[in-house]
Amino acid sequence: MAQAQNDQMLNLLRDTIVSLVRKDGPDLSARQLGVFLTCYLQDGAHTVRGLAQDLNVSKPAITRALDRLGELDLARRKVDPLDRRSVLVQRTLKGSAFLREMRSLMSEATTGAVKPTAKTGRGTVERMNVRRIAG
Repeated sequence: MAQAQNDQMLNLLRDTIVSLVRKDGPDLSARQLGVFLTCYLQDGAHTVRGLAQDLNVSKPAITRALDRLGELDLARRKVDPLDRRSVLVQRTLKGSAFLREMRSLMSEATTGAVKPTAKTGRGTVERMNVRRIAG
């Protein structure tokens, strides 16, 4: 029973990621997505040091992920006015829109927009006018 539930969650994750890959939008690595979701789903101020500790990765790895998120305008860094040695991570409007899109894709996958394919029997989210992006 637990195996089937785990497979269902993995299929939901897969369907969501496949939908993101097919959309004309940001292409994030697992680490970048982990940093993004931590910043947007956990309340409070986020720092490079704090994110590194929370995710159990190095500060340079967080910095590289934030560099990419900054290029895509999904997050931005700002010097902490109370401690100029510290860097705060801020949410952006584009990042909030991306999070809403992710929620929508996951919702579609969980509410029946997931259809089994003839070849694999596994679910895929069917969408009209989907463009595959090279990557």
